[in-house]
Amino acid sequence: MLKITIIALGHLKENYLREASKEYEKRLSAFCRLNIIEIEPQRLSDNPSDAEISAALAKEAEKINASVPQGSYVVPLCIEGISPGSVQLSDKLSSVQVSGFSNICFIIGSSYGIADEIKQKAHYKLSMSNMTFPHQLARIMLLEQIYRSFKISNGGTYHK
Repeated sequence: MLKITIIALGHLKENYLREASKEYEKRLSAFCRLNIIEIEPQRLSDNPSDAEISAALAKEAEKINASVPQGSYVVPLCIEGISPGSVQLSDKLSSVQVSGFSNICFIIGSSYGIADEIKQKAHYKLSMSNMTFPHQLARIMLLEQIYRSFKISNGGTYHK
């Protein structure tokens, strides 16, 4: 069974988001083994300099790298990524699965993004949209799209 790892900077703070996450985790259990790893983001001053942000992203990158399962197909969520439709994402995940990868690792960065070091190791860069979303909501949106992808690839009607 395919493993899906989601590495997320930060925790789900709101109860309704935790409940939504639990619901998608339950739904996804029929299709994959899901593991969500939450990493504490680096604390920054109220008005951080570019150097402070770069240092924080580098420290977060160390934690991310230590958490990525070995041999994973790495997919960071970033603005310069591809923004596929649901059917295209489903096709992509299916093709990854048949190409020999047993784990797909999605990475959701902090509010300042993801270090270039992580992006350079990516097999595929994913953008949810040109719009900006809270990181907590992005996790729920990602879970929903992963679930939708499995439903599409298994001929389900959920995606319509």
